[in-house]
Amino acid sequence: MSQPTPRSLRLHIGIFGRRNVGKSSLLNAMTRQDVSIVSEQAGTTTDPVEKPMELLPLGPVLFIDTAGIDDEGALGAQRVERTRRVFDRTDLGVLVAEPRGWGPFEEAILEELRSRQVPVVVVFNKIDTGLPEEGLLRSLADRGLAVVRTSASRGEGVPDLRQALLELAPADFLNQPAIVSDLVGPGELAVLVVPIDKEAPRGRLILPQVQAIRDLLDGDAMCLVVKERELRGALARLNRPPKLVVTDSQAFLKVAGDTPADVPMTSFSILFARFKGDLVAQVQGTTAVDRLRAGDRVLVAEACSHHPIAEDIGRVKIPRWLTQYVGGRLEFEHVQGHDFPEDLSPYSLVIQCGSCMINRREVLSRIMRCRRAGKPITNYGLVIAWSLGIFERALQPFPAALEAWKQSAGRR
Repeated sequence: MSQPTPRSLRLHIGIFGRRNVGKSSLLNAMTRQDVSIVSEQAGTTTDPVEKPMELLPLGPVLFIDTAGIDDEGALGAQRVERTRRVFDRTDLGVLVAEPRGWGPFEEAILEELRSRQVPVVVVFNKIDTGLPEEGLLRSLADRGLAVVRTSASRGEGVPDLRQALLELAPADFLNQPAIVSDLVGPGELAVLVVPIDKEAPRGRLILPQVQAIRDLLDGDAMCLVVKERELRGALARLNRPPKLVVTDSQAFLKVAGDTPADVPMTSFSILFARFKGDLVAQVQGTTAVDRLRAGDRVLVAEACSHHPIAEDIGRVKIPRWLTQYVGGRLEFEHVQGHDFPEDLSPYSLVIQCGSCMINRREVLSRIMRCRRAGKPITNYGLVIAWSLGIFERALQPFPAALEAWKQSAGRR
């Protein structure tokens, strides 16, 4: 049985607007399902509601129906905060308003999305109760905004909204970058080193490994999958070296020792730093490890919400390796899922996981927030390679990132 497309690889479409403008009704009409509760009472949607679907011919998307961000009271403030987090992962925005309900509030949402360079569709819902003013429509058109009129309760205008979404889908989603196949090439071989540990459920591989295998097949490349203790024997059986060896980061040292120096080697996590984020920016952020001092606070951001095990990579191994490297105790704080602090000032370093469970837009949003706050951000594989002394070796497949590191470090 084929597996559904992971949410992290779907186009994230955020639906924003005031309370009771019909956001949930619009989502139900788009999906042809009762995904969100609909009520005349304002504030029915309390948390973002996610609905994965196929929006043909675009492909897999994830609709996110948000709580109205004009909500009131203490509970309302929590709902608003959850909604604001959705901005960080929205690839395409839908701003819903009533025909006579446009004002500074809608302009603020529009500015938030456009400041992030997120394409926006403006939807005037409930047109069965009236129509938007012609002057407003001209103003929006002059700003290059797509405008759709709908009556979600009657199903009117929904095909027009679908078409607008298809036309505004970001080009970088339609032309997804490769994970690893571009580093290998058609007809060539990559060796994937996959340790089987307690965090890999029986009968399954973890998501980055599965996605790397599929990417290699899509690129007409070949792959050989082995456990870390089998690598040396597998390489000896080949009649010519592979184009690339990719390892789980926690087996970095052993794999580096067993892989010939003339064979490029990296980790799944570093591949995902490129695939999901900005590898050069995170390489530059990794150099901040040398500036860490005992007592500094480090933020570790895990995209998934797994239950940590005894030798968890983010909670045990990375803190241990960094502590040994720095030679003093560091203070580690962990967040999971979509949680990410607004205030980054307490931290000397931010370490993002491989991010297989969140989309690229959210990772890039975190990188930008760190940049604005003047805080370095790296990723699991990069910081592990640095602390183990094999950073340059791990960057060999990525000339631009390697050159950026050499320039920032003053090395030639």
